[in-house]
Amino acid sequence: MDNTPATQLWLIRHGATEWSKSGQHTSVTDLPLLPEGEQDARKVGERLRGTEFGLVLTSPRRRARDTAAGAGFIEVEEEPDLVEWAYGPGEGLTSDEIREKVPGWRIWTHGAPQFERDDFPPGETIEEVSTRLQRVVDRVRASGVEHALLFAHGHSLRALAMTWLGFDVAMAKHFPLQTGTLSVLGYEKDNPAIVRWNAES
Repeated sequence: MDNTPATQLWLIRHGATEWSKSGQHTSVTDLPLLPEGEQDARKVGERLRGTEFGLVLTSPRRRARDTAAGAGFIEVEEEPDLVEWAYGPGEGLTSDEIREKVPGWRIWTHGAPQFERDDFPPGETIEEVSTRLQRVVDRVRASGVEHALLFAHGHSLRALAMTWLGFDVAMAKHFPLQTGTLSVLGYEKDNPAIVRWNAES
């Protein structure tokens, strides 16, 4: 293993928003945190206190940035590759609503749904999401820091975890991730591993 020390990567999914509560797919829609989402952020901050992070990155979306700020991380670098999966015409729709148009649809097997919807460009494929999250993983591993911290989104963080492990992104369907939770990626000896997953702060 080339990186010394072996970087441990801490992942925070943003706090609750109106659409995360309703199950609507949220990518480019820049929603604020709900009051409970703000509370999520504060709890995350308490859990992170005492750990020193050599690299802290956030998705540019408001819900991720506000979670970082609420957790006490004000001066945080925005990383465009951490944005949520671009759902294209699936933006704002629930999975059931998408499946009415694309039977059997799941993000992990189909990528962004493909159907006509006014003013909505095509979303991202599985390959496109994998490519940009591989860049994040490469950056973290090359940083040489002991602990790195990311604030981002449910689908993007699940896909990133599979990238870290060297698994197919489709495997992320087995790893649910709730809002306001903490996960930790690291190593078991020389093997990329999940140290902690979907933990309430």
